[in-house]
Amino acid sequence: MEFFGLETARDIGNVLLGLTGGAGLTWLILSLTFRLRMRSIKRKAADLALERSRRVLKGQAAEQLAPLAADFCYLPNDSRFLGSPIDYIVFDGLSEDEELEIVFLEIKSGAAKLSAREARIKQAVKAGRVRWEELRL
Repeated sequence: MEFFGLETARDIGNVLLGLTGGAGLTWLILSLTFRLRMRSIKRKAADLALERSRRVLKGQAAEQLAPLAADFCYLPNDSRFLGSPIDYIVFDGLSEDEELEIVFLEIKSGAAKLSAREARIKQAVKAGRVRWEELRL
């Protein structure tokens, strides 16, 4: 009996063995490729996270050291670091007994933008929604 040009059981077995071996080899190659690709993706993600963390830490350091920078326009004695939700409140003129101006100051480095919270504070200050209160205990 002839089946697609295969004459013996040995020929059929060899074809099946070849197909099975090819499928196994294909699975092995795809599996290794997938694992290598996943490892590469994880490594890139870790590198990106590390770089993002470095940028955040550099930004935080810049915020803390801003009064020592040459282009900081206010006296360090007049500046009070808050950190959140804004970086500084500056009482410009306070240490020299001059006319006093209160400045809300946000420090940014690189291409950093205001957060939504910072933008809301900016809007409130620009709209004059600022007041003085005293609390006596």
